[in-house]
Amino acid sequence: MTTYEQVCQALGDPTRRRILEELRAGPRSVAALAEVLPVSRPAVSQHLRVLGDAGLVGHTASGTRNIYHAEAAGLAPLRDWLDGFWQDALDSFAEHVRASRDEPAPTADR
Repeated sequence: MTTYEQVCQALGDPTRRRILEELRAGPRSVAALAEVLPVSRPAVSQHLRVLGDAGLVGHTASGTRNIYHAEAAGLAPLRDWLDGFWQDALDSFAEHVRASRDEPAPTADR
């Protein structure tokens, strides 16, 4: 199972983020990706391997080449991790509101 750390690690490289952005627009071959990126085909393949290991891209065979596509579900571990931060913040705020209701109202000293 992929962890949020693997997803963060994969997305930590700007070239891999760019590849994922390109694949959001539609499936592409390594050659098509290499045409729009400032890296070689072997480098694109290496980046795709990392993205694939993190569950962010998949591929299908088409003759002698692979066609890569984005896997939106691959972002789920990162999304869940980030949602946990939001939930913690909301829970903390709710607790603060409950606690402030139990405190006596401040008095104005004039």
